[in-house]
Amino acid sequence: MLLQRVKPLSRLLAETQEQGHSLKKTLGPVSLIAMGIGAIIGTGIFVLTGVASAKYTGPSLTISFVIAGFVSAFAALCYSEVASRVPIAGSAYTFAYASLGEFLAWIIGWDLVLEYALGAATVSVGWSGYFYTVVKNIFGFQIPQYLMHNPFDTGPSGEPMHGIMNLPAFCIILLIGFLLVRGTRESAVVNNIIVTIKVCIVLFFIAIGVGHVNTANWTPYFPYTLGGTFFGAFFVFFAYIGFDAVSTAAEESVNPKRDMPIGIIGSLAICTVLYIIVAAILTGMVNYTHLNVPQPVAYAVDQIGMPWASALIALGAIAGLTTVLLVMMFGQTRVFFAMSRDGLLPAFFSRVHPVFRTPAVTTIIFTLIIATVGSLTPISILGELTNMGTLFAFVLVSISLPILRKKYPTTQGYEVPGGPYVIPVISAILSGLLLLAPFWSPLMARAFGFKIDVEYILGIPLPWFGFLVWLAIGLVIYFIYSRKSSIVGKEEAAAAAAAAAPSSAV
Repeated sequence: MLLQRVKPLSRLLAETQEQGHSLKKTLGPVSLIAMGIGAIIGTGIFVLTGVASAKYTGPSLTISFVIAGFVSAFAALCYSEVASRVPIAGSAYTFAYASLGEFLAWIIGWDLVLEYALGAATVSVGWSGYFYTVVKNIFGFQIPQYLMHNPFDTGPSGEPMHGIMNLPAFCIILLIGFLLVRGTRESAVVNNIIVTIKVCIVLFFIAIGVGHVNTANWTPYFPYTLGGTFFGAFFVFFAYIGFDAVSTAAEESVNPKRDMPIGIIGSLAICTVLYIIVAAILTGMVNYTHLNVPQPVAYAVDQIGMPWASALIALGAIAGLTTVLLVMMFGQTRVFFAMSRDGLLPAFFSRVHPVFRTPAVTTIIFTLIIATVGSLTPISILGELTNMGTLFAFVLVSISLPILRKKYPTTQGYEVPGGPYVIPVISAILSGLLLLAPFWSPLMARAFGFKIDVEYILGIPLPWFGFLVWLAIGLVIYFIYSRKSSIVGKEEAAAAAAAAAPSSAV
C-alpha cells in the first residue's frame, strides 16, 4: 500500500497551470548556470577546504574533490533528465512522486528540507565569519564576540566563547528571505551580478597563488592514507551542493528541455575545474598542517605578504556565500511549495503572493526558522547533516530515473547516455558508497595506523545518528497528517468508494 500512490505526470503538469498556484517562467540557461555556480562555489571552497586538508586529506584534497565531483557528475546527469522530463517545482520530491510513489516522495521531500534548510544555516555561519574579518580589517570595528558565536561554540583550546547568538548569520538570512519574497527575477539579477564577482575573485586567487606554490608542501601527499582522502570526499561534498537546487527551478525555466541540462551540467563542470585548481594551489602555498582556519583562502594569501589581496578575497568570499544562501533558500521554499500543493503539508505553504507570484508565506516562515538555527547551532553539525541529506537525495533520484522513463515513455526531454540503467545504477552506487563513508573511512585509516576524528552517538557516527532522528520525525508527520491529507490519497479513496457503491447496493 505504501508504494501504490503514484501521482500521474499529466496531473503534475496540469497543476502548474492552476490559477493561484502557477509560477512565473523567467529563467533562461544563463541564469540557471549562474544559479548553479552561485550555489556551488561558496562554503566548500572558502571555508571547508582548510579543515578538510588539515584534519583528513593533506595535499590529497585535490583527489577528494575529484572523487566528490565524479560522484556528483553521475547524479547531475540523472537530475538533468528528470528535471527536463518533469519541469515542475519540487526537484527530487516531484520526480519521486511521479515514479516511486507518495511514501518515498515524502521521504525524499523531507530529506531535501534537511539539505537546503540546514545547508543555508551552515553557510550563514561561514558568511558571518568572513563578514567579521572584513568589518574588522577594513573599517576597524570589532563585532562583540558574544554576538558572533552561538551558546555551544568553543575556542581553539576548547574554552567556552559565552556566545548568545550569531547575529550576522541571523541578519543575512533575513535579507535573503526578503529578496526571495520579492521574486525570482529580482533574485536572479542579484545572483548573476554576485556570481560574476565571485568567479573573478576565485580566478584572482589562482593568478596570484600559482606563482607562490612550493611543491615541497605536497609531500607527503596522503598523510592520512586513502581512508582520510575518501572521508575528505564525504566532508567536502558540501562544496558540490547546489547544482541539484537548479532543478527546483524547472517550473520557472523558459525552456526546461534545453535549459535544465545546460544549467545543471554546465555549472557543475565549471565549478569542478575551479575546485581542483584552487585545492592544488592552496595546499602548495601553505603546508596543510597550518590550514585548520575558518578562512583558508584569505589566510594563504596573508602568508605570502599580500594583506590587501587577502581583504579583497574576503569580500569575494562574502559575495560567494551570499549567492549560496540565495539558491539554497530558493530550493527549500520550492520543495515545500510542491509538497503543500499535494496536500502533504498545510495549504498555506502553497499560497502564491498575488503581486510577486512567489510562495511568500513559505519563504517568510523558513527564513525565520533558518535564521534561528544558523545563529544558534555549531557549523560542524550543520554541515555533516547537510551532506547526509544531499547524498540520500542523489540515491533516490538515480533510482527514480529508469522508473520514470518506463512509466512515461512518451515524455520529451534530455536523455542520459547509455540507456536508462547504466548511468543511474552507477550514480546510486557511488552516492551510496560516499553516504556510508562515515562508517568505512575511519576503519581504512585505522588499518594504516591513523585516526580520523569522527564523533559517535550510541556507537553511530554523528552524521548518521542525526539523519536517522530527522527521518523518524518525518515519518511520524507523514503517518499522522500527510497520509490522510494527501490529495492523491483522497482521490483514490473516493474512486474506490464509487466503484464499490453499485455492488454494496445490490
